Amino acid sequence: MTNFVAVSEREFASALEAMTDEELFELMADLEKRSETLNRASPTDEVFPKIVLTESAIERRFPDQMLLPYKEWKNRPDRLTLQ
Repeated sequence: MTNFVAVSEREFASALEAMTDEELFELMADLEKRSETLNRASPTDEVFPKIVLTESAIERRFPDQMLLPYKEWKNRPDRLTLQ
């Protein structure tokens, strides 16, 4: 997965638009995993804003579906065996 640690929010949002659905979902899953291991009190952490931007990108691609395509992707049997 591409390293987005040192990019601005605008660059990150732009990169999200260029991703395939699969890449976008993989990024979201990675961000979720990273968020679970972080100290939530850290003001310098960029994971949570990136989660919000990624959620927004998914919602724009799949309007009115409340992240359902991502949730379905996350629970696909073929994806679960790869982890």
